[in-house]
This record gives sequence, C-alpha cells and structure tokens, in this order.
Amino acid sequence: MSDQLDLFAVDGQLVRILPRAGASFRNPDVNLPVLRSDAGGYYLEMRVAADPDEISEVALTRRIPLENISGEEWRELKQSYDSLDLESYLSKGIKGLDQIEDLRFRRLTVALLTFLNPRQVDLLLYLYRAAAAEETGSIVKFRSNDLLEVMGYQRTGDGGFHAIVRSQLHCDLMALHRTELVYAQESWVDEKLEAEVTIKNVLRIQSFKVDNVQRDFDTEKAADYTYGSADAYTVNLEFFQTPAHADGDYVLFGNIDMNQQRVGKSVNHDYGRKLLMYLASRLRWDSPKDGQYLTISKRHLYKNLDLLGSNSSRNSKIFWRTVDELKEKGFLLGGRELPGKKKNSLIEFQINPEKIRLHGS
Repeated sequence: MSDQLDLFAVDGQLVRILPRAGASFRNPDVNLPVLRSDAGGYYLEMRVAADPDEISEVALTRRIPLENISGEEWRELKQSYDSLDLESYLSKGIKGLDQIEDLRFRRLTVALLTFLNPRQVDLLLYLYRAAAAEETGSIVKFRSNDLLEVMGYQRTGDGGFHAIVRSQLHCDLMALHRTELVYAQESWVDEKLEAEVTIKNVLRIQSFKVDNVQRDFDTEKAADYTYGSADAYTVNLEFFQTPAHADGDYVLFGNIDMNQQRVGKSVNHDYGRKLLMYLASRLRWDSPKDGQYLTISKRHLYKNLDLLGSNSSRNSKIFWRTVDELKEKGFLLGGRELPGKKKNSLIEFQINPEKIRLHGS
C-alpha cells in the first residue's frame, strides 16, 4: 500500500511508557520533585506512582543527575530546597516557580516538571521519522534551522530564527538528554516473579556544531544560565531498535503534522498530541478488538489529558473536540461513549490502521 511510505516506527517500549514519563505535575499520580543522594550521586527526581486500577499506568521515576557539585554545595542546595513551598508555587502554574532565586535550579526544576511536553514529543517523533528516512540506526544528525522550519516556526528577516525559539529548542534537547527514566519490568522466570530495573534517557546528545567558531557556546551553560543553540546536533535515540529487530516491538505512525508552533505558544494544553500518544500506548498494553477498537475508561482518559478541573461541562467539550481533531487528521475513524453508569463511563475508539498501528497488524 502506498501509505506505508509515510509510516515510521517508534519503539514499543518507549510508546508504552511515554504518557507516564511525560505525566504533568497536575496528574494526581505525580509526586513533587525532591532532592536525593545515594552512592551513585546527587539527583533531582520525581516519582510517578502506579495506578492500581489500570495496568497500563506503571510506576516510574524521572530524574536529573546533579553533576559537578561538591558535598558542601549539595548540603546548601538541600537546605535551600527543603525550605521551598513548591506546592504553593505550582498553584499558580509553572510560572510560579519564578520565585526560585537560583536560576540553574529553577530551570532544572521546570525541565523536570514539564518533561516530554507535546512540543518535546513532536521533536522526538521528528527524530524517529528522520532515523527511518536516513536508515542510520539510532544516530540522527540534524541542523537546528531545518528542525525549526519543519515545526512551523517563522523565520526572521535575515533568514534565521528568533533567539527565543533557538534557545527553547536547545533547552528541550537538553531536558531529553539529561532526564533519566527509571522503571521496572516484571516477568516470570522459573515460576518466580522478577523485576528488571531499567534506566534510560530518551536521547543523548553525542556532539554539536557551531557555524561561527568565534561564538562561545556551551551546552550546559546555555541550558542553565544563558540562551542559545548549536547550529547542528548529533543525537543517539536510546530506545531505538531497527524494525528488523527480532521482537518487532514497535508502533507505526503515519506522518504527523508538526507545523503548528508559534513563538511563545504554550504547549501545556496540546490535547490532540496527548490523546494520540496515550492511545498509542494503549495499543501496546491492550489487545484491540478486531485490531482497531480500544475501550478506555473516561476517568483515565481525562487524567492523562490533564482534564482535572471540576467543570465537567468544560472537560467534556475539550475531550470531544480533541476526539474530533484526531478524526479530522485521520488517526481516528470513530469515538463514542458506551452506554452504562456515568461514574464508570467507557469510551470506545476506532483507530485508523493507515495512520497508526502495531507492527504486523
């Protein structure tokens, strides 16, 4: 079929955990970030607890190793951090963290709390699509301006891109590079239940280039204290496996339109991208009826879309508008609420296999 030319593969293991790895700080399963130390070093980390009512919602920890700090600096940082009222700050949204005086620590905290937001997911999908097109395995090389153009940002009069946009790209890449995902995979071995703990980054920056050798650029400094971006990057997709891999564990996506970015646009409420990735994750966890039909509780859908407010009418309008959006883009053929008790409402989706499907289906 000709549509297969537009399909690209994303690893099933990554797809399975993506919604949990990117759970918003508004999600009731998310714990606020803490500072922790062990024999391996110092970390800023947050825990996403397991939902006992849903097998697809596994527990995991996302953490940023704090490198190049002394024991004394750690003690001072810990004392300062323990005195922060993060819950109060976040009651005003992510901008509430502006009250954290230390710029580096403020940026690290924001990066952890907003990890794998829809803009970063778009970036990740672009890299997987590029890996499929270039057939270079897990290593992807790209120029910053090429990526920003694909994502729909407008060029300035001199043909480049606004400094804020370039800085945002670099900070997104550094967040994906720095943040480790720690999660357990359970399996039965010799009639015993064992858990294998995995620690992975979504990607790692291997190298970067700047066009003007006179320009001073440091990846850590740019992400933590200043602004800027390299002109080209080489990254390694850590979850990547080739489609020819023996277990064939991946999801096929049709080409996704990323041309919807604007300078200063918030990514907090990109419900369409959140719903698409959540449905993709459920394809890996569930057994879709007839290969196309997924039935999911409305409670879990609302939670994973951050529709957590008390205004049920508003939540319902946003949800069904989002379903219609995915239907218009061809990812869904249908979506309906099944008859039953309102408290335990179930939504049935019909997935379009020409736009998103499991390998082999």
